[in-house]
Amino acid sequence: MSRPTTPTIHQEWLNERYGYFYTVRRKIHSCTTAFQKLDLVDTEEFGRVLILDGITQVAQRNEFQYHEPMVHPALCTHPDPRRALVIGAGDGAILREVLKYPSITSVDLAELDEGVIAFSKKYLRAVHKDSFSDPRVRVNIVDGRKFVEDHPGCFDAVIMDMTDPFGPSKFLYTREFFKLVKRSLRTPEGVFSMHTESPIMRPNTFACIQKTLRSVFTHVRPLYVYIQMYAALWSITVASDGSDMAAMTAAKIDTKLRKNRITGLKLYTGAQHTASQAAFPYIDDILKRRVRVITDKRPDIPDDIIHR
Repeated sequence: MSRPTTPTIHQEWLNERYGYFYTVRRKIHSCTTAFQKLDLVDTEEFGRVLILDGITQVAQRNEFQYHEPMVHPALCTHPDPRRALVIGAGDGAILREVLKYPSITSVDLAELDEGVIAFSKKYLRAVHKDSFSDPRVRVNIVDGRKFVEDHPGCFDAVIMDMTDPFGPSKFLYTREFFKLVKRSLRTPEGVFSMHTESPIMRPNTFACIQKTLRSVFTHVRPLYVYIQMYAALWSITVASDGSDMAAMTAAKIDTKLRKNRITGLKLYTGAQHTASQAAFPYIDDILKRRVRVITDKRPDIPDDIIHR
């Protein structure tokens, strides 16, 4: 009789004082691309989990907690989204949600690491649901910042799903980059959606990103969602000059979802759209902190993000 496999522990630090863990039943596959180490593990809590350089990226069982608010508040706010750009998101889940909108005629995916896409196509079909094969999708293996710089006036929506702001990714959180994103939008109604860190785990970084976005865009609206695979209250922000996410009532959101024949969402509704924008008083206090704008000359974030 074979003995039951003893689970191993995956742990992550969210800042220099705090972290979390989950058990891993088995490792399904590991490989190293030109840029990073990829691990796919099977867990009891999350199902399959993709880990990049030791950092949890996407968990099959509840990834909707992240991907639905990354996409739907922005696309429901835009009056008529047709052309979209997705930066990063090589697992394909952002693509999956964007493609639910019949008005979308084209989606460019700008992903630096082709290995993540190949890995996800093979092992994470339950997450991307063959979105890479949709004829509206163009996959571009390229640095996201360079792609944005080369495509002014092209998109109605830009959705950025990047790793945390350290290493090369930190130059996708600067004022100069946000100006390039703004320039890439076709009209003032164009929308930009991105994750903006945890106001609990990384409050100063959260405040810096908000201040940096507000130095570029007229309307900057964070929403707050608990995301289990990241073990914290997280923020996702929609920015625009002409489209204001806060002006969209619950009734308007529900009407838009019905009009687009979008059903079966597990997190996003009109009521949730409104509720998730309500900041706790302590978050309002964080936003009042005297923090600096992030620039290309000073791209380093103020909080220590430790992964070990």
